[in-house]
Amino acid sequence: MAKAVVQRGERDFAIMSLVGAAHYMSHVLQLALPPLFPILHREFAVSFTELGLVVTLFYIASGLGQAAAGVLVDRYGAPLLLIAGLAVLGAAIALAGTVSSYWMLLLLASIAGLGNSVFHPADLAILSHKVSERRLGRAYAVHGLSGSLGYASAPIAVTAIAAFGGWRSALMAVGVIGLVVAVLLLMQHALLAEPRRMRGGEGKPAARRSRYLAVIGAPVVLMAFGYFAMTAFAGSGMQTFAITALTSGYGLALNTATLGLSGYLVGAASGVALGGFLADRTRHHHRVAMSGIATAALLIFAVAVIPGLGALVVPLMAIAGFANGITAPSRDVLVRRAAAGIGTGSVFGFVYSGFDLGSSTAPLIFGALVDQHAPHGVFLAIAAAFALAVPTVMQVQHRVALGAQRAAEAD
Repeated sequence: MAKAVVQRGERDFAIMSLVGAAHYMSHVLQLALPPLFPILHREFAVSFTELGLVVTLFYIASGLGQAAAGVLVDRYGAPLLLIAGLAVLGAAIALAGTVSSYWMLLLLASIAGLGNSVFHPADLAILSHKVSERRLGRAYAVHGLSGSLGYASAPIAVTAIAAFGGWRSALMAVGVIGLVVAVLLLMQHALLAEPRRMRGGEGKPAARRSRYLAVIGAPVVLMAFGYFAMTAFAGSGMQTFAITALTSGYGLALNTATLGLSGYLVGAASGVALGGFLADRTRHHHRVAMSGIATAALLIFAVAVIPGLGALVVPLMAIAGFANGITAPSRDVLVRRAAAGIGTGSVFGFVYSGFDLGSSTAPLIFGALVDQHAPHGVFLAIAAAFALAVPTVMQVQHRVALGAQRAAEAD
């Protein structure tokens, strides 16, 4: 018995590691282009607004593809979709290193976005089906942490390679590494494959379409979508305009403002790590999610209104990031419960497309606030988005509990 438990633990760890490696690589590839924008600006004689369109197209393609990817995950299985997505994303970034015009870069960014669309529904479906229930919170935490580490290491790796071999070599190198990881995942396909009976894509096409429309129209799924959209909106605003707002509106030195954002990001990663253990030890995941998001909202509101903020911005933003990060594993557990019996891939694919919606709309709104000389409005808007996410968690928990009660009565 003890040996079986040890073997199951080793298998869980192996699955977490493989999925984490894929998620890490996806985030590296997502951020492969932006650090090179100053070089591409000169190389192709285009404006930074035109280069920003590269990122916009990437996330539009990713958002549009994510819901469809969730359906495909339930129909054909998550591992093959995950491997194909990583291969497409890696190949597109590698090919971006060979382009001779800006317009080719736009096309490849769109293709890369489609490849990127598979990761959340595929990753989370694999973890939900293959990892032991008692380790699921930690599995979600490993998934979240691997993505954060990918974001953190991408600019360092890309710019370092570019400094020695040029921007083309940098893109080709990270793209090829993505393809290598895809091959490694293919070699471990049997370990990642979920039993066919656990998929949600059985039945005739008309029945599947009807069931999918019913799923995404369910209040619990719409509330989860809203939660992801609000928190992604806040996070995107923080990452893109926090430093600009702090230096232009609060009179802070650039290094202090940068420390504030770094504190938020490090705090968020630390929160995810602890949140994984917490999610495995509580049944009240909604309370974890609600309290964490509410705390983040209050602390960011304090950043917006405290006069003479100074170095206090660093601990305030670090704790806010920690409070937000600790909610992530419990949030994913709640979504998994909401998906019970209706297709994990479809639900995760749809609700995570809220991330792309929030991420694509935030830069426009926060950029307008900065242009209108309202830097304090940046943090007020972030705090408001976090606050609006709190009632969506309440509704998700209510609908999950109601569904469980109805299922028990039916039995």
